[in-house]
Amino acid sequence: MELRQMAVVVAVAEEGGFTAAARRLHVVQSAVSGTVRALEHELGARLFQRTTHRVTLTPAGRAFLSSARTALQAAEEARAAVTLAQEELSGEVTVGVMQGLYAGLAPGLAAFHREHPGVAVRLRQAPADDIPRDLREGLVDLAVVALDSARLRGLATRALAQEEMVLVTAPAEARLPEGPVTPAEAVALPLVDFPLGWAIRTSVDRALRSAAVERTTAFEVNDVLGATDLVRHGLGVCILPASLAARFPDLSVRRFTAHAPTWRMRVVHPKGDLPPAVAELLRHIG
Repeated sequence: MELRQMAVVVAVAEEGGFTAAARRLHVVQSAVSGTVRALEHELGARLFQRTTHRVTLTPAGRAFLSSARTALQAAEEARAAVTLAQEELSGEVTVGVMQGLYAGLAPGLAAFHREHPGVAVRLRQAPADDIPRDLREGLVDLAVVALDSARLRGLATRALAQEEMVLVTAPAEARLPEGPVTPAEAVALPLVDFPLGWAIRTSVDRALRSAAVERTTAFEVNDVLGATDLVRHGLGVCILPASLAARFPDLSVRRFTAHAPTWRMRVVHPKGDLPPAVAELLRHIG
């Protein structure tokens, strides 16, 4: 069975006859009839009921038509994928990103750059409230965020990662009980925090609101290394994603008993067809 035979059957079914199908396929009618007869012989079943005035699908023909359309679509998608892979992509893709999310993007960006060196990727850091607007206005092509879905209405989203966040302290921190802590116990200590608009700050704020816990920020810094250095010297504690906290093995980590902040990374982009370079970058990071 060949794709060409499937295409002939689809044409006859959609055009309602052999003559019209032949015109659509730019072949003679006898070629269409011969192809259908050969396929019916191969399948051992009639696909069409032929009368003087009309051609209709048999039950076997209806079953075949559905599968044939699926196969033809899959073949077209395969051709398109090969064409895309062979094309040398070029141009520029702008990625919006909330502060604190660069590390998770790096492996995908590096792989994309190796495969498509002709595409320039720009990172546009923006506060949390600005990113959905930037996407809708076309200032960025896609974005990586740690926002709840309510703020992303009308945009296409895809989950990248999700994990619990943890409390990071100095190894000698004696002001906390052993083992997991409550959010109230955590924020009772001097808190090393990040500015509004940071992905980490957004996730922590959401969890503390859910736990009905008020907090006071003792230190506000705009980089993770600075935050962990303050923690290392016993000046405060910090709430970080578990995977990020693991990069600092000299610090102690405590889980939360309840209402743990959740680190959710999403990639977001406008709905509809995407330019080839944007779609390919999305495949690498999503």
